[in-house]
Amino acid sequence: MESSASHTSPSGVPSRRLGVSSLPILPAGVARPGYDRGHLDIGIVHLGVGAFQRAHQAAYTDALLGKQFGPWGIAGVSLRSPDTRDALEPQDGLYTVAVRDAEGERLRVVGCLLDLLVAHEDPDAVLERMCRPSVRIVTLTVTEKGYCHDPATGALNEAHPDIRHDIDNPGKPRTAIGFLAEALARRRAAGLAPFTVLSCDNLPSNGDTVARILRRFAELRDPAFGAWVAETVACPNSMVDRIVPATTEADRARVSRSLGVQDAWPVVTEPFTQWVVEDRFPAGRPAWETVGVELVADVHPYETMKLRLLNGSHSTIAYLGYLAGYETVSDTMADPAFATLVRNLMDQETGPTLHMPPGADMEQYKDALLTRFRNPALRHRTWQIAMDGTQKLPQRLLNPIRDRLAAGEAIDRLALAVAAWMRYVAGTDEKGQSIDVRDPLAGKLAEIAAATAGNPDRLAEALFGLTAVFGEDLPRDPRFTGPVTAALRRLFAEGARAVVAATA
Repeated sequence: MESSASHTSPSGVPSRRLGVSSLPILPAGVARPGYDRGHLDIGIVHLGVGAFQRAHQAAYTDALLGKQFGPWGIAGVSLRSPDTRDALEPQDGLYTVAVRDAEGERLRVVGCLLDLLVAHEDPDAVLERMCRPSVRIVTLTVTEKGYCHDPATGALNEAHPDIRHDIDNPGKPRTAIGFLAEALARRRAAGLAPFTVLSCDNLPSNGDTVARILRRFAELRDPAFGAWVAETVACPNSMVDRIVPATTEADRARVSRSLGVQDAWPVVTEPFTQWVVEDRFPAGRPAWETVGVELVADVHPYETMKLRLLNGSHSTIAYLGYLAGYETVSDTMADPAFATLVRNLMDQETGPTLHMPPGADMEQYKDALLTRFRNPALRHRTWQIAMDGTQKLPQRLLNPIRDRLAAGEAIDRLALAVAAWMRYVAGTDEKGQSIDVRDPLAGKLAEIAAATAGNPDRLAEALFGLTAVFGEDLPRDPRFTGPVTAALRRLFAEGARAVVAATA
């Protein structure tokens, strides 16, 4: 008989693994599954099982099962690496979600992952799970690349080698789209209702995107099949939000010591979590609304709210904070001038551009964002958020600027944020140190920076010429170019900290 004692290594990490048999010996403060896993059936297959899914969608489902038992166990499928399967199989699929903030760390063991598969090792097993009558939903977190589409048009990349492979070899798919199509084809042939496809990737209109590329892929296989997919397969849009940093060895050791058993694959996250989902599930769904999921008719207003309030504020913090010498978001927000600027940006400039449905609490959302930004337990680096600005600026800052200008309203803080991006991509910080500018247009940005040699007027004029970023309209509008250029001059002359304090 196995002893309930857990021996530790010299580093203090227990040698006994987390698993069903070790649940009774966990400390009293550790939350654990409040349901009988032995009676769970698989109702959801998730493609792309990783840290975000385990801290977000699986955590919601686990909380639901503790309140309202139902056939909603999850089969997790890794499309590339076997690491998650290899780590969690010896733990009976159990893992810990560690929620961290300034108050400390709270641990919860999640139990709704019943099965773990690696797609390329056994595609037949993955397709068998997807074709079970109990499966009502297939969810995805496969990153933008996993959709094998052209991000500029949203259309399927029909020349993609893996897409060509999956059309020619439908029974041995490589891509998420190939697995979805083959499983749906088999369900159709067997007379089973199609599952709902629910994208949980951080993409605008993610459901519309997967619907478009899945229907086109099915059409390429067989026009009649494509028509059936278009008519019967629901692909609701969803909006997801939770920061889930990469788990470190120090995280693993700390969580294992707190548990008294070893967890090889915990996830660390923040208290805030949000999931907004369009309520279109013809085959049925979990009662996710009982655990905080917002079921709505249209996700798009919530996507816009996130882009402008969360992401727009994040970019503002990133560029100005980096220039002022702050390494993280929480470091930046500990400065009262920056905290005031961000709150006023949301209250006076970006917030008024939003049109939210009845019941959406924008004030509560803004309060929650400020709390998140101040969380010192998540070291979200300003440099990291500052990456890829040419792709992020249009939706985060420039579209709300367009709305403000159309309404004849001021853009002082938004213009400062754009100017801060310009100052940042000039490539040298306020101490004369080189900035590692990571961006798809990094080469062009470096050329502009070299040619303008720190002259703010010339730099602004050259950057306004990037029509892929600013379009044709904004560079011609002095109500935009004037405030941005003026703010850029001040950033070069006075420094970010002083300009923020004067603008906030």
